[in-house]
Amino acid sequence: MSEKLAQIGRLAMRVEGGNWVAYYSLPHTMQDAVFLGSIRMGAIDDNPARKESFMNMMRDIVSDIIEKETGIRPTWGGPEPAPEHERAGHA
Repeated sequence: MSEKLAQIGRLAMRVEGGNWVAYYSLPHTMQDAVFLGSIRMGAIDDNPARKESFMNMMRDIVSDIIEKETGIRPTWGGPEPAPEHERAGHA
């Protein structure tokens, strides 16, 4: 039996000033995004393990939000590029 997977939200990571900022947002939009947390870029620039730990913690938070609302813990695919209009340098 095949099961159709639906994307009900995403973890959006953005560089804002000197911080790497995590948001939970609906697919394809940042409107009404929920701020999750941030970390100074200097704390992760030269530390891939710390960067991965921060991203994993943010994924766990998003998973908790979705599970609380739906009763189902989401699975994660690979990172997807941000929509063009959300990328750094775009208004």
